[in-house]
Amino acid sequence: MAQDPDDQQAEGDVDTSHDLDMVTLFSSSNIDSEMEATAIQTLLRSNGIPSVIVGASTIPVLEFQVQVPRALVEDAERMVQEAQAAGPEAAAEAEAASEE
Repeated sequence: MAQDPDDQQAEGDVDTSHDLDMVTLFSSSNIDSEMEATAIQTLLRSNGIPSVIVGASTIPVLEFQVQVPRALVEDAERMVQEAQAAGPEAAAEAEAASEE
């Protein structure tokens, strides 16, 4: 049951700001979109940014999306851009370092 923001008793418990609204950071319907969405979500979560993948893997023509809270979208965009700029070599180095 949803909380009623007009309820005086629950008013202090309900966050009515839009900071927690989920916004789309990544969207693709390419053949590898599920794999890319998973990689982005893993990057974000490893850096403390919550995210969800929206999509249906049983229907390959539908797009996959990675969504993050509105308040964190700028940080998430920066992290993805930095990872893309660093390239796959940096990802391999980070994985190797985490296995030590």
